[in-house]
Amino acid sequence: MASSTGNEKGVNPVLRISQLDALELNKALEQLVWSQFTSCFHGFKPGVLAHFEPEVKAFLWLILWRFTIYSKNATVGQAILNIQYKNNLSQTEKYQPLSKHQKLWYLIFTVGGRWLEERCYDLFSNRQLQSFCKTKHYINFGAGLLKLCGLVNFLVFLQKGTFATLTERVLGIRSVFCKPQGVRQVGFEYMNRELLWHGFAEFLIYLLPLINVQKLKLKISSWCLPIAGLPNSENTLAAHCKECSLCGEWPTMPHTIGCSHVFCYYCIKSNYLFDMYFTCPKCGSEVHSVQPLKYKIEMTELQS
Repeated sequence: MASSTGNEKGVNPVLRISQLDALELNKALEQLVWSQFTSCFHGFKPGVLAHFEPEVKAFLWLILWRFTIYSKNATVGQAILNIQYKNNLSQTEKYQPLSKHQKLWYLIFTVGGRWLEERCYDLFSNRQLQSFCKTKHYINFGAGLLKLCGLVNFLVFLQKGTFATLTERVLGIRSVFCKPQGVRQVGFEYMNRELLWHGFAEFLIYLLPLINVQKLKLKISSWCLPIAGLPNSENTLAAHCKECSLCGEWPTMPHTIGCSHVFCYYCIKSNYLFDMYFTCPKCGSEVHSVQPLKYKIEMTELQS
């Protein structure tokens, strides 16, 4: 009784987007398997798999078919999304697994069809005989007709929501949910954090150019190193002349701004051009005028 109830619940129709997601997951798995398989031959001579690539792919897809459709009635993408195939040819509404004939024909249409397409392309790509050209023309016409039928089937699928591929429609297999679907609870905490962070970053990008970092740095340094008074003696000036108040090196072309401290010409000029309200980082004095040092201090006195 419980099993029959589970089967009745298992025939719920699947959303179109879920069926398309399952197909995309199948393609991603095939690409992953093929890339992992080819990576095993990186140390061999280039082109080892080129002549047998269709057969090798068909063998890999055969293994996937054996452990997915044949044993579980669902592909890997469908199993991830809680979907499986149902035999739509049965008259009952309860869930009916695929028959062995449907599974074998699914193998022929998918694996065999792709192998035949790739192998025929390799056989007729370099043949110039008239008979081969006619055969190639017929094969291309058949492939184009199948693609057209696939397009028509996809348009019908978008309207009705059943049989996402032409193979499913021909074999009469339909996607249904394995278990009843619960209510999806979507959390927006991660999205809210991302929006908050991006908004804060954009605000900083807008605000930082408006802040005079150099002036703020000089103001903080003047607060950290307060000076009680401004000495005016020549000895104190001579002591300050040993280093630039900005770069800390021996002053090149020493200049003053009206206080007892000395600056390199390029240091004080560039800072003053950058900020017209520039103040001395040592004492906080404003720039009255940039003048060369007038005191004649000998190098020997400064180094002693």
